[in-house]
Amino acid sequence: MKLTITVNGNETSAEVEDRTLLVHYLRDVLDLTATNIGCDTTSCGACTVLLDGESVKSCTVLAAQADGREVTTLEGLAGENGEMHPVQRAFHQEHGLQCGFCTPGMVMASISLLKENPHPTEEQVRNGLEGNLCRCTGYHNIVKAVLAAAEETA
Repeated sequence: MKLTITVNGNETSAEVEDRTLLVHYLRDVLDLTATNIGCDTTSCGACTVLLDGESVKSCTVLAAQADGREVTTLEGLAGENGEMHPVQRAFHQEHGLQCGFCTPGMVMASISLLKENPHPTEEQVRNGLEGNLCRCTGYHNIVKAVLAAAEETA
């Protein structure tokens, strides 16, 4: 099937199989590899992207479901001058990563969380990110990063 998806502000079109997952469209067709494949079962959240501004796990969304819609990946967050998004900057400053595998999904989920709740408490951040797993950290610095981003964007 032929589909057209606006990805990171650019309209993309491709012929794909009906069963193609959005994560594979992003990685294999568009070569946007920041969206990681961790589990293919919605358990880890490493593949989280924004679909029309809402966070989704792209390993469970068919590319066909995104036809005619807007997708934002980690690669699409940088500003015009290449400056980092406030959430990316906070993850960097607060050391909210270790190996970095979960970081793209965590950043995208955090952006969605802060859009829904611009001034979350620590507990709200922890609850809001519970669908994204990090196998390296105790989440302490990730939570600090989200709270710091909330302060910066307030």
